[in-house]
Amino acid sequence: MQWLRTAAENGHADACSQLASSMYEDTPYARVVGHVEEATRVATPIGVMEGHDIPPDVMAGVVHWFSKGGYHAVDELGVCRREALEGSKFCFNEGCEVLGQLKEFKVCPQCKTARYCSAACQKGDWNAGGHKDKCGTTAAHGKYSEYDLY
Repeated sequence: MQWLRTAAENGHADACSQLASSMYEDTPYARVVGHVEEATRVATPIGVMEGHDIPPDVMAGVVHWFSKGGYHAVDELGVCRREALEGSKFCFNEGCEVLGQLKEFKVCPQCKTARYCSAACQKGDWNAGGHKDKCGTTAAHGKYSEYDLY
């Protein structure tokens, strides 16, 4: 998230969009890293908050990053809202097709990035080497089992 923030501050459009979307979805650490001070915020257009279930200060940050990246914030917020209502694929297991809300997927307590729809899906991905190889924590060295994650 820190690297993403640095790239966004330097005007990288894709980083701005990804940071804004991550803040909207409440990806781990995104709202903390993406927070912008009152003085740097872009004015949030009237009516933009309607229908969105995120705090006003987070909304201000999301609008700021979309705008900084050259995106039309209202359009992008519409996309974020649609994905939030319809659900998306958040499961880290590449073979999984489960759609749902981000909050329904449990996160790995070690790396705080991998999410799974169920313990069975997480176990299958772990045994296939998916998360075990990508976690980057003690999990990759076998110091705890897949059952400790979910």
